Amino acid sequence: MKDIADDLSVSVVTVSKVLRNQGDISKETRERVLKRARELNYQPNWVARSLVTKRTYLVGLVVPDLMHSFFAEVARGVSKRMRLSGYNVVIANSDEDAELESQEVEVLLSRRVDGIIIASAQADGSLKLFRRMTEEKTPFVLIDRMIRGAKASFVGTDDEQIGRIATEHLIQQGCRRIAHLRGPDTATGIGRLAGYQAALAGHGLKAPESWVVRANASDNTGYDAMKQLLALTPSPDGVVCYNDPVAAGAMKAILESGLRIPEDVAVIGAGNVHYSDLLRVSLTTVDQSTGSLGEHAAELLLRHVESKLPVKPENVLLTPTIVVRDSSRRRK
Repeated sequence: MKDIADDLSVSVVTVSKVLRNQGDISKETRERVLKRARELNYQPNWVARSLVTKRTYLVGLVVPDLMHSFFAEVARGVSKRMRLSGYNVVIANSDEDAELESQEVEVLLSRRVDGIIIASAQADGSLKLFRRMTEEKTPFVLIDRMIRGAKASFVGTDDEQIGRIATEHLIQQGCRRIAHLRGPDTATGIGRLAGYQAALAGHGLKAPESWVVRANASDNTGYDAMKQLLALTPSPDGVVCYNDPVAAGAMKAILESGLRIPEDVAVIGAGNVHYSDLLRVSLTTVDQSTGSLGEHAAELLLRHVESKLPVKPENVLLTPTIVVRDSSRRRK
């Protein structure tokens, strides 16, 4: 950096800010510094930088299912924002396993990451893992899944509202026997179930216990759970699915049984994953502003990491919206 500064007659501080993409540096100066850095094949010494700054410029991102495009989009948003501030992201996949998640967090802590963003597989109210991060003085931000009792910033959507507006939509389309393929015992799964139940109650509708079936995005259980619902008498005429992968499995089961979507069974998911409109019947879903969620989480974590004083935890709730497609469009 000193060589570049001497060559261009600028300060080392200016060179440092340009290479870290920080500070109010003129476009002309920025371009001159970057051009000279490329000519010299400049590579920062991250070990030396960490010794001086007491930071690794690494942050961890822990998600339950990286194959689910919802979390892939979140990861993209996190990386996009972190890159602007000179941080790299280390991604870990917990496979929806609380114990594996704890192991992955320990690895990130051992690598001295500056902070962690986590969509946790821990049961709601289970705080051991979060106390561990607090003991290590590693800032963390929860995303998508609120953990009751965890003193941390959170970015996500109101899951009870997601369940409610999804169910309300099917009621508006004329469905009266509405089932729910529910998620795991996390705040997300519990909240969406509560929203589903509240919407039914608000319209004087009842659903027998057999119409609420546990499903999961992996191992085709959206398909299996829907098969279980279709065996009931009477069978549902609408189904609110925990997320879009579960809904995709449910639609496969419905179509294989010879029924029509949405005429016989209307379907709605959540997440608005990138393939939702490419299915055999395009999927109605609840959009959760996925990319924006990742960027908001990164912004919050940076605030915690770069502040010299403790930062008060903050909740950011994004507004969910219905994206209506053919899987539920019974009324024009």
